[in-house]
Amino acid sequence: MNVEPMGVEDLIEVAALEARIQAFPWTLGQLRDSLAAGHEGWSHRAAGRLAAFALTLPAVDETELLVIGVAPEHRRQGIGRALLERLFARARATAMRRMLLEVRASNVAAGAFYRQAGFVEIGRRRGYYPASAGREDAIVMAREL
Repeated sequence: MNVEPMGVEDLIEVAALEARIQAFPWTLGQLRDSLAAGHEGWSHRAAGRLAAFALTLPAVDETELLVIGVAPEHRRQGIGRALLERLFARARATAMRRMLLEVRASNVAAGAFYRQAGFVEIGRRRGYYPASAGREDAIVMAREL
């Protein structure tokens, strides 16, 4: 699978995909700020169109998966898993010892996806995410690399 570094020129397309797949998506400004802050962005294209993307935040000896998304028409094809494996390889190559992430407690499918990829729950952040009715907990997960 071809995974390329994400550039500023990709952000309009990334923001559009993020808006299609998330109830509370990252905005174009947040994505731009993330890349400007030195976070690593990655994308995969299929037939010239954005099929998947991810942003990570490397810090000392661990990296945080900030966001990952796969276009609905490309789900269940192994693209998300392959992208995650590329992120693991990149993290190991830069001497990271583990990867962290947060997932909405209500996102059962994503939680299962991460568990299948070797992540384990290490904590919760109460009221972390905005929700349609108040706030929602985040499950904090980690995977040793």
